[in-house]
Amino acid sequence: MAVRCGIVGLPGVGKSVLFNAMTKGSAASGNFLFCTTAATTGVVDVPDVRLLKLAKIVNPQKIIHATQEFVDIPGLVRGASKGEGLGNSFLTDIRDMNALVQVARCFENPDIPHVEATLDPVRDLEIIDMELIIKDMEVIEKSLERHQKTARSGNKESQAMAATLEKILAALNEGKWASTVELDKDEIFSLKSYCLLTQKPMLLVGNIDEGDIPNPGANPHYKALESAAAARGIPVIPICAKLEADLAQMEPDDQAMFMEEAGLRESGLTRFIRAGFALLNLQTYFTAGPKEVRAWTIPMSATAPQAAGVIHSDFERGFIRAKVISFDDFVTHKGEQGAKEAGKQRQEGKNYVVKDNDVIEFLFNV
Repeated sequence: MAVRCGIVGLPGVGKSVLFNAMTKGSAASGNFLFCTTAATTGVVDVPDVRLLKLAKIVNPQKIIHATQEFVDIPGLVRGASKGEGLGNSFLTDIRDMNALVQVARCFENPDIPHVEATLDPVRDLEIIDMELIIKDMEVIEKSLERHQKTARSGNKESQAMAATLEKILAALNEGKWASTVELDKDEIFSLKSYCLLTQKPMLLVGNIDEGDIPNPGANPHYKALESAAAARGIPVIPICAKLEADLAQMEPDDQAMFMEEAGLRESGLTRFIRAGFALLNLQTYFTAGPKEVRAWTIPMSATAPQAAGVIHSDFERGFIRAKVISFDDFVTHKGEQGAKEAGKQRQEGKNYVVKDNDVIEFLFNV
């Protein structure tokens, strides 16, 4: 399944530097405001050492990683929802995203201007929050007016929709995200077409200086951002975008040496994607054969037929059963045959909920 993450934030916080580091892309970046003037898309392979371990056993013709798509959204400013800065067209770009990654600058640098003149990541977070809230309020208010009018004529569907929209609008008026409102399954489904900005999962990235890497909590700006994130129930991770951009240009051996010197156990890309998977409740299963070893991204609640459908809709439609081996058993017993002989291969039906690490072969008939 395709996962799209929109990278948002104020101008000059390091969004494009981070985007280029994650995607090895070429989005414009520089020490001036509004350097990025159009949304830029990049697709990255999800780092996964498990694929290499499977490939050593299976010796496939090719290895295919799961992918994740990032979109660098041009910087938003106060009043973006009303057309300030570069306008609000970029808020529309955000509607297509599965999740948002908000970058907040946590380092001082007089050579890089800040659109608000001073450094305050919590204030920056609140500015972006408000612009997204205002945009959602516009959408909800227009729809609510229409449904209230129809509801007065006795239309039960509009009555239910109006009640749901009123709950959302009340939260937005209090400066809260739509995602904070408790909704039942029917209400969640009814709001799907609205693609509300404040209903999307969000990950915060504190863009820190290289000197802060060993102990990000010692940086007062990042510490304040952590506290604000905890109060909102939003996950936050520290990343030095500049260092990650340097790493992206290096060969693997040089990367390892550079990371060790900087005090990094793993790259920002790895931490970034792991946090993104957790945010969206995603997991990975594998297929392994002589043609390819491949990672597939699915929701944590996906059943075997749904997981098969990620490969091809025919697999889900004609699902018969799944032959499942855990990754650890596959590696320990050196492949499918060894796992089967050790009694570690299971036959699972339509109700089986796929687990992270499963190595699966699907049987189907259409």
